[in-house]
Amino acid sequence: MTIEISHGFGRVKLVETELLEEYAMLNIVALVAMLTAVALLVWSGARALRAKHSLVKWGGVLLAAVLAVALSGVSALTATGIVRQHSRSAPVPDLKVETTPERIARGRAVADGFCAGCHSKSGGLSGGGDVGKDLPLPIGSFVPANLTPAGALKHWSDGEIFRAIRNGVDARGQWLAIKSFTNAGRLSDDDTKAVIAYIRSLPVSGEQTPDPPDRFSLLGLAMLGAGLLPDAKQVFTGTIIAPPKGPTARYGRYLLSYQDCRECHGKDLTGGVPGQLPPLGPDLAIVKDWDQAQFIATMRTGVDPGGHRLGEQMPWRPIGRMDDDELSAIYQYLLGLPRS
Repeated sequence: MTIEISHGFGRVKLVETELLEEYAMLNIVALVAMLTAVALLVWSGARALRAKHSLVKWGGVLLAAVLAVALSGVSALTATGIVRQHSRSAPVPDLKVETTPERIARGRAVADGFCAGCHSKSGGLSGGGDVGKDLPLPIGSFVPANLTPAGALKHWSDGEIFRAIRNGVDARGQWLAIKSFTNAGRLSDDDTKAVIAYIRSLPVSGEQTPDPPDRFSLLGLAMLGAGLLPDAKQVFTGTIIAPPKGPTARYGRYLLSYQDCRECHGKDLTGGVPGQLPPLGPDLAIVKDWDQAQFIATMRTGVDPGGHRLGEQMPWRPIGRMDDDELSAIYQYLLGLPRS
């Protein structure tokens, strides 16, 4: 369905609400269908009890019982997933971001080195590809939004954008699942405001993002209900202050607090764990065998000192857009990692 945005904010909100309700209704219909199937299986088992042939009788009862129990379990997990999908909430901070040239420049730097990894296919933060296609299981469709005025953020307040970045909740109070799985909420208050200022300065580009941008499949809802997906980061309403910018391990630690390196490379950056949802990343202590210039060159070219090309799922391109001080800070922090 095409969203028409030229008839005012009220019309946009109405269409978005209709699409969201349609998606929710599809999930409810699927759940009702599963419960109906369970009822039919119970009925079939009861009918099988009337059979005169013992093999047909008890075989039918056993088959119906097994299938009914299995489908009941899936239905319960799916129902739990639907509830969890709508349970996240966070307050909207009362703020108005001043768009100074310095703040816009900082926001551009953060966006180029971080946000663009998901929110851009061709530059300009005009929306990314479906992240769900890169996951090992078909848990749903998750499309990073178009952040230019062609997308919905044109109609959001600065506080609503801040909440989306910090806590993964959109302007309608809906959970932004993939956003809440990332570490974007660990951007400092000043850097988050800088990103908002930069977003406000962008020209119209690209197409409207599908609404809702996050759509769990039935498998995804069941896994969500079973607790088999990554935990959303906890809602945080305090203040985050970044250390002074410079080529220091302290600043590098801050940079890697919001970059999502740990999602692939493990919580201690000592390598991913088999079975994790994101791609497996190697132990980053490998950079101890490189000098600083080699590390920076690797992030800028996508080729390490040994001639190995980094995988396309590794966001080396946006990371490589960081300036020399930032990349040096990351290198200094990684040098302090223990070898596993």
